[in-house]
Amino acid sequence: MNDFEKLRLKWQDQRELNPSKEDFDAVLNRINDIKKKQRITNVVLSATILVLVFFFFYISGYKNSKVTVGLSLMILSLAIRIGIEMRSIYRLKKINVMLEGIRFKEKLMEYYSNRKRVHFFITPVIVLTYILGFRMLLPSFKSSLSSGFYTYIVISSIVILLVLGTFIALQIKKELNKLKSLKATG
Repeated sequence: MNDFEKLRLKWQDQRELNPSKEDFDAVLNRINDIKKKQRITNVVLSATILVLVFFFFYISGYKNSKVTVGLSLMILSLAIRIGIEMRSIYRLKKINVMLEGIRFKEKLMEYYSNRKRVHFFITPVIVLTYILGFRMLLPSFKSSLSSGFYTYIVISSIVILLVLGTFIALQIKKELNKLKSLKATG
């Protein structure tokens, strides 16, 4: 039984019992873990934006409109994702852990339902926008880089996309499993 299952069972039992300090601490720790993961995501995305901005000026991307648009799409898609994650952290902070079990569960359901919408509608658009921006850079790379290095960039970008896509899919699956388990206890 994983930590979330234990937490779910404790909150399910709360209907009849007052939560203990242990129950409260478990909920608080789980919420803090979620916030921490979202903050780490924001740090990684912010670092990526900084690298892209540095790259833009390093290659004088502002001299080529296609490069400018491509990098802008990549940066904008990451910035939007950071905004979404920050909003999600804020919404999670607003959930009062002192609520009675059923009301607390309702708030968690709202939170995870919102995350589900983000994962199924917004995330695919963000990823596709990022890929579009990258594809707009490829002609510039092809004309200014050796064929070997250009091939390396194309192949490594595909590998990175597959690895990142798998990682994102696993994270989405985790959150959706939590949503299903919350619905099952209702």
